[in-house]
Amino acid sequence: MSDLEALAAEAYVYGFPLVFNLDEVERFTRKGMGSLAPTAFNRFSHADTLAGPDDTFVSINNDTVYSMAQLDLSGGPLLLRVPDTGGRYYVFQFVDTWTNNFAYVGRRATGTAAGAFLLTGPGWSGEVPAGTVRIASPTSVASIVGRWACDGPDDLAAVRALQQATALAPFGDRAAPAGLPAPEAAVDGNDLLFFEKLRTRTRAFPPAGADQDYQQRFAPLGLLESASPYSDPPAGLQQALRAGHTAGKERVEYATTHGSSPEQNGWKLAYDAFNYNLDFFGPGTLNTPQWVFSDRATARVVRAASARAGLWGNHGYEAAYAMTWNDGNGSPLDGTQAYTLRFQTTPPVDAFWSVTMYDLPDYYLVANPINRYSAGDRTPGLHYEHDGSLTLHLQPDRPADPAAAANWLPTPPGPFRPVLRMYQPRPAVFDGTYNLPPITPQHSPA
Repeated sequence: MSDLEALAAEAYVYGFPLVFNLDEVERFTRKGMGSLAPTAFNRFSHADTLAGPDDTFVSINNDTVYSMAQLDLSGGPLLLRVPDTGGRYYVFQFVDTWTNNFAYVGRRATGTAAGAFLLTGPGWSGEVPAGTVRIASPTSVASIVGRWACDGPDDLAAVRALQQATALAPFGDRAAPAGLPAPEAAVDGNDLLFFEKLRTRTRAFPPAGADQDYQQRFAPLGLLESASPYSDPPAGLQQALRAGHTAGKERVEYATTHGSSPEQNGWKLAYDAFNYNLDFFGPGTLNTPQWVFSDRATARVVRAASARAGLWGNHGYEAAYAMTWNDGNGSPLDGTQAYTLRFQTTPPVDAFWSVTMYDLPDYYLVANPINRYSAGDRTPGLHYEHDGSLTLHLQPDRPADPAAAANWLPTPPGPFRPVLRMYQPRPAVFDGTYNLPPITPQHSPA
């Protein structure tokens, strides 16, 4: 690999979160996502059901009902009002264009009483109304990813009432919002288009100062140019960009399964997967050594892998994630095999926990005959043993034994990846006191 190709691969890893994230933001505003209707910037889209296979978004959860808003603060601030949830778990997570989680509103972060929050973009100066908390976004475009705990279909009406009581409105003097920059239409091919999107979006949404200094190294690739060099690039540059795109993509895919996260009985403990935000700490975030990476090189790689496998995921202190591609023996999980997952003690949380099933390579929810996409402490009808233990049965076909069938989490017929989520995890999750059990293969379906 030439020096220029290696530089292009490095730029791909660096820029993947920005490009992928804003592709999803744009898709959301134009097409929506399953139960979330397409909605213009600065307005909420509220789901009216729990997520299912039609919600084609990486690692979407099936525990909560979503409320999402894509923000464009270039035209001025927005005022967010949230209702009193009466103790119900919810979280509004704020994500900038580079996928930094820069603020949280919700049960853990700000409590469940009604509240008002002024959302401002870069460079804003003004007076914050009394009784209102300012949330300053590092980039003019950002996302609110809202999740409401829901205990099943009978609880949907109560969630809907809370959604309707949530308000997002313009505040103060307004200007026309800038929106997302458009790439040069003449750029041909997905690989060259990736770098064109990275060029335009980097200029529109500058990262933290240290990363602005870092990205100067990509000048030989044309990423710092004000006009696109990619509609008719020189043959050498074109070759380097395409080779770098391929190599960078391979690095991101590899990092999703071979990252530095510790392992426990086959599970990758992705508790630190969103600790790459080193610069922007708004309400609800924790700026402590446990929750912030010590170096930027690690942060950039982890940020890319987290965007690929779990875009818009929370910090571990809000929701701790563990995932696995392998059983306890190290063999790849596959729906041609039956498995069990036995919790001698269920995960220690202050909110709730679940195991959700996803296919590969898309990380989408899996259609199945009982419409069960996750199982956890709020799943009705699960069979617990007399000692309080719980055994989940992971397989494509319904188990014959009634107790096993009650605890059936259907798998796809091919490779799959489950994710364990622990909302408001207790310290035992992080200090090693609590260990996750392995997924154990069975000789035949239960």
